[in-house]
Amino acid sequence: MSDKKTEMTAGIPARTVAVRVLMAVLLKGRPFEAAFDELSAGAKLEPRDRAFALELVMTVLRRKGSLTHVMDGLLSKGGLPFEATWTRHALLVALAQLLILDTPAHAAVDQTVGLIKNLNGKEAGFAPLVNAVLRRAVREKDEWVAALNAAPELDIADWLRESWTAAYGAEAVAAIGLSLRSVPPLDISLKDDSDKVVWAEKLQATLMPTGTLRRALTDVRALPGFETGDWWVQDMAAAIPATLLGDVSGKHVLDLCAAPGGKTMQLAARGADVTAVDRNKNRLKRLAENIARVGLEDRVEIEAEDAASYVPAVSAADAILVDAPCSATGTLRRNPDVMWTKGRADVEKLADLQARILDHAFSLLPAGGRLVYCVCSLEPSEGIDQIEAFLTRTPEARREALTASEVGGISAFVTDKGDLLTLPSMLGQEGGVDGFYAARIVRA
Repeated sequence: MSDKKTEMTAGIPARTVAVRVLMAVLLKGRPFEAAFDELSAGAKLEPRDRAFALELVMTVLRRKGSLTHVMDGLLSKGGLPFEATWTRHALLVALAQLLILDTPAHAAVDQTVGLIKNLNGKEAGFAPLVNAVLRRAVREKDEWVAALNAAPELDIADWLRESWTAAYGAEAVAAIGLSLRSVPPLDISLKDDSDKVVWAEKLQATLMPTGTLRRALTDVRALPGFETGDWWVQDMAAAIPATLLGDVSGKHVLDLCAAPGGKTMQLAARGADVTAVDRNKNRLKRLAENIARVGLEDRVEIEAEDAASYVPAVSAADAILVDAPCSATGTLRRNPDVMWTKGRADVEKLADLQARILDHAFSLLPAGGRLVYCVCSLEPSEGIDQIEAFLTRTPEARREALTASEVGGISAFVTDKGDLLTLPSMLGQEGGVDGFYAARIVRA
């Protein structure tokens, strides 16, 4: 093969994997990580090509709404037939390269056209159309970049945009949409909080108001302190709920739905004796590995049980953390596939499960005991509405309001009701946060 021909085809495998992963996630609802790992391994991509394919997929998932809007504009009235699935997703991948990633135009255009030509069946015939559309995008780049960036709310799936507009308002939704375009930073929780300043210098990180260390993304295994178990990766917002139980030293804390263990490690590092409960044995295996890496095995007992029915065999819990299974719509910066693979029906099912777990967890709480309920979701039915319904049906429960001092002095994190609510658009200049909700309950 000549050098010119090699250059023309070198990037096709990575782009093909990106298209296949997008179709697996968006059309078949496959979990993103599983689909990407399987398809990239099957294509035997080199590390550099694998990283490129990953960047392509994540960019399209983050910007799918606005990229689709631009693609439809470029296709004009004719559009594409419904069955042209390869062509449609290949165009999204190519437009992401041309309008967002600044990939050299000749590579993005020529290799996308080559990808289409290599398809079996009728879709190979769309190669001339793809070539024309992409060359128009190159010629009119400024115009289409402006269209791409004009309405950030387009990058939020319709069902979420409607729900969040009702809950938070159109302006907040646009701000969330804008925040979802960015790659989140690397947040770190320390095993020993007394060493924050020292570790901030070692890790070239910024100390956030809540105690989290924040730095640019990198290979965590190459950072000092990872192998020795001095810290773990945990988003700033996700690190707050465990602290809301107060001083847990010497107490027995029940951590329900505990895997993969970030909050379990926080509680154990603060001196609690933790029973970590989760029914997913594979996720519990990961939890056990995380606990072992940071050297906290002697403070954690792991139980593979259903959180909706588990009862401690040895002693009652002094405090309970319920990190309930949820739609994870607060983590879209990290997991943009969630908004395209989940829907209202999923949220309704999860809300029912959350209610059962919450009711059961409260039944295990002693008089005067604290329970923190949290979800990495921005759906009211999984957060504020869930707690309001619980308090209505449970007269012996009362909400214990949070104060700004408990969340690093960031008053915007505390709702009028005294709950925790973080939106991805908050602290935007400092890198943002995941969306999280938490409420603190005590038994009267």
